[in-house]
Amino acid sequence: MKLRRVVVTGLGALTPIGNTVSDYWDGLISGKSGAADITYFDASLFKTQFACELKNFNPENFMDRKLSRKMDRFAQYAIVSSDEAIKDSRLNTEKIDKDRIGVIWGAGIGGLETFQNEVLGFASGNGTPRFNPFMIPKMIPDIAPGIISIRNGFRGPNFATVSACASSSNAIIDGLNYIRLGYADVIVSGGSEAGVSISGIGGFNALHALSTRNDDPKTASRPFDKERDGFVLGEGGGCLILEDYEHAIKRGAKIYAELIGGGLSSDAHHMTAPHPEGVGAIKVMQNCIKDAKIDFSEVDTVNMHGTSTPLGDVAEAKALKDVFGDHLYKMNINSTKSMTGHLLGAAGAVEAISSILSINNGIVPPTINHQNVDENIDSKINFTFNQSQKRNINFAMSNTFGFGGHNACVLFKKLNK
Repeated sequence: MKLRRVVVTGLGALTPIGNTVSDYWDGLISGKSGAADITYFDASLFKTQFACELKNFNPENFMDRKLSRKMDRFAQYAIVSSDEAIKDSRLNTEKIDKDRIGVIWGAGIGGLETFQNEVLGFASGNGTPRFNPFMIPKMIPDIAPGIISIRNGFRGPNFATVSACASSSNAIIDGLNYIRLGYADVIVSGGSEAGVSISGIGGFNALHALSTRNDDPKTASRPFDKERDGFVLGEGGGCLILEDYEHAIKRGAKIYAELIGGGLSSDAHHMTAPHPEGVGAIKVMQNCIKDAKIDFSEVDTVNMHGTSTPLGDVAEAKALKDVFGDHLYKMNINSTKSMTGHLLGAAGAVEAISSILSINNGIVPPTINHQNVDENIDSKINFTFNQSQKRNINFAMSNTFGFGGHNACVLFKKLNK
């Protein structure tokens, strides 16, 4: 059967460097760091005392207080970013068949803070089991797409994808395939995460995954730098409105880019560490390029997973060389996690938005905080260090890799009518 073309007609973003898509993009191209001391709780006894929190965010500016209290922060972020994307898409939900609009949303953890607070409340009580009646719906990752569909009346496919830090890339790929195969005309897709909490910081500290650069948080996320010592935890949400091309053209929609490929693979190696030779990373990029039906030499830029961990950055850089060969030296590579921190399950969506805006604006955002060359990483690769670079971009790829060896990759194309 002939697969339908899929385009992006709306964007929404809630990030540590901007609470709207335009503010997020301004933060990216200016090289803004979202890292600062933690304000949500007293982190003075933790090994890591900083994170990339949202700034000046109040859920009651976007929804009534009663509704916001029924949701964990990750679901609030889903509502805010999806509201922006739906509005941006100019979907007339009164004239469009809502049975053909679905919501596929990614979250690696879901309501972590809700579970934490309920357990802390029980432990500090007199032993009588008292739990919030909304505890379970606040926790489960699939409540986010559920609430988005309830809010808008969308009755198409509706579920959550959970694959750690690849979760929202998985959601985008599922959205791509549901539209390609004719099961929906529009998919609201993306992801959200709210891991900046006592248990989030404590848990990742126990794994020795986070940077402990407490004296200088803004420079702590430093992908590919020799002095990197772990990732910086971030939070927020990102949303893409995916739409059948003919459906979008018929209603006169603004089109940002075409989504032409999605790749999936597994490292099958370790619970938390990447394969040292980048085996899964190689395969997922190859699968994505094959799915897109282009040649590897046509890819202009890759927003890498690039978390700023000692092992991960090296493995991914090796994988790039294997996939792209000498063409790699003609490309722009970057890691926007240097600015936003690692948004876990929301990373794929937020970083896909960066790739789409790079195509639209002809600019590759920088990888900030690079100071020292790592001899284990090829210094001839253009990692777009410290300053944005202008470039005509026809094809942009975005990588996400998750604990458990989950790998997902998406590829966007400048629209060719």
